[in-house]
Amino acid sequence: MNDERTKAAATAALNRYMMQHRLRRTPERYAILDKVFSLSEHFFVDTLHRMLDADGYHVSRATVYNTMEILVDAGLVRRHNFGSTPAQYEKVAGITNHHHLVCTQCGKVREVKDAEIDRLLSSKRYTSFHPAYADLYIYGVCSRCARRPRPSAKNKE
Repeated sequence: MNDERTKAAATAALNRYMMQHRLRRTPERYAILDKVFSLSEHFFVDTLHRMLDADGYHVSRATVYNTMEILVDAGLVRRHNFGSTPAQYEKVAGITNHHHLVCTQCGKVREVKDAEIDRLLSSKRYTSFHPAYADLYIYGVCSRCARRPRPSAKNKE
């Protein structure tokens, strides 16, 4: 699905969600949705707020946080908690199954696809439960951090 069709589908889904939950359909919420669906990477809410501000769309930080909660509840955005960093988000539409490699030193997150893991997860059956999606976080050290020289015991003294 191309970007415009994806955004249109997301807008329609948000419209339905807000009507069902009797929420106001404000221009700020749609501006935030539009910016989120223009991104292709994980993002922090504060980064999203700065991007909106840089684009000349001044909206309060509270509005951005509250709208992100609505987008998560509506199933348009997924929240990730990678280690001790603040929550990161990614749009749901247009993404394929992927897993996350999280560096415990620098916090960098890399998405990877693994058909074998996907097959294993999709073949798993649970009684009285129908999974919608699965998140897999694999923690370790990225190659860049592994190459960095470690401070020796002498340097610490």
